[in-house]
Amino acid sequence: MFKLIVLDRDGVINEDSPFYIKSPDEWRAIAGSIEAIVKLQRHGYKVAIATNQSGIARHYFTVDTVTLIHKKMISQIEAAGGHFSVDDIFICPHGPEDNCECRKPKPGLLLQAARHFNVDPTEMLVIGDSMRDIVAAKACGAAAVLVKTGKGMDTLKKVENTDVPVYADLAEAVDLFVVNN
Repeated sequence: MFKLIVLDRDGVINEDSPFYIKSPDEWRAIAGSIEAIVKLQRHGYKVAIATNQSGIARHYFTVDTVTLIHKKMISQIEAAGGHFSVDDIFICPHGPEDNCECRKPKPGLLLQAARHFNVDPTEMLVIGDSMRDIVAAKACGAAAVLVKTGKGMDTLKKVENTDVPVYADLAEAVDLFVVNN
């Protein structure tokens, strides 16, 4: 059984945009995603979020704006009966040209989450919508699941044979893969 479920944000929990999610008003949960997070918590899983936010480095928005977006998400989780903390969200603020260790597909964010929750990476499941998420998971020894929301369908088109389970969305992944295993 996994001890920690690490979710990508954009495209997994909320609708993604090629123009970035730049404000709380632009942040919209994917149907069923908030309830899926609450379900994970009710089944005893620790849940974290690991998200690349290169819009910070590109000056499209600030860290403070990202915090406001996360507060909106957290309020929806709490309204659905769950709990979440800003401390459980791990952000890479760097751009693709930066040589950081935290930007997925490097495993830095996932390793931060593992340390924060005192969990071995092999006891983690990463749920994402892009190959970056899958590669980062494999790089630290975590299991991975791909969802078709966000960039998921494009990811599937680029990869002929993925060796990770694929689900329609976060709600289906939680119902069929996580909770029943």
